[in-house]
Amino acid sequence: MFPDLTSDDIFRIETKRLWLRWPRATDAAAIKAFASLADVAQMTAEIPHPYPAGEAERFVFQARADNACGRGLVLAITQKSAGRNVIGLVAAHGDQTLNVEIGYAIAPAFWGKGIATEAVKALVDTVFRLTKAERVVANSRVINPASRRVLEKCGFAYLDTGLDNLPARGGLHPCDRFDLDRKSWMKRLAPRLLPSMLHQVRGRDTPPSEAETAAQ
Repeated sequence: MFPDLTSDDIFRIETKRLWLRWPRATDAAAIKAFASLADVAQMTAEIPHPYPAGEAERFVFQARADNACGRGLVLAITQKSAGRNVIGLVAAHGDQTLNVEIGYAIAPAFWGKGIATEAVKALVDTVFRLTKAERVVANSRVINPASRRVLEKCGFAYLDTGLDNLPARGGLHPCDRFDLDRKSWMKRLAPRLLPSMLHQVRGRDTPPSEAETAAQ
């Protein structure tokens, strides 16, 4: 579903404060540091807890495989202004119905700083720009209002609440469901600029990035 552009490990997305890039083997320790925390894992569908030995390495290997074959887009979040350690993850996976589902996890030390919102906005923009997806969907456990606020800030609309399968949590759990369709995204996009890196595929009718504007 994802194009050749994202299947090369030099692909990355730039935002005001962040780089979103492919995860690397050297990121395993940083990923384990937050993914192994109960507060992080319990809010996700896929992160096991307790966190098994070698799980971070397995995750990185699978993420890179998904990226390389275009099955998904899994990116590590790093800050521009500090050491380049991974502080979170974002992921998008598509299906045959032109729906893309996203997920994300942020290290607790960076909660409440707008990191998740900034990263998710950039990921959603990239999904709609680079794929034929008509709809991006996400869910949030009902006990996680902070995740719900992230989705709302990114333009997602609440659909309903129901029982969703969270494999790493052992079965069905109540979740709030959200979606953002392409038409709604385009309406929100007008006043905003694109994340960088998309200059490789942008047509002449797409506004320049801040960096490119400054360089002109």
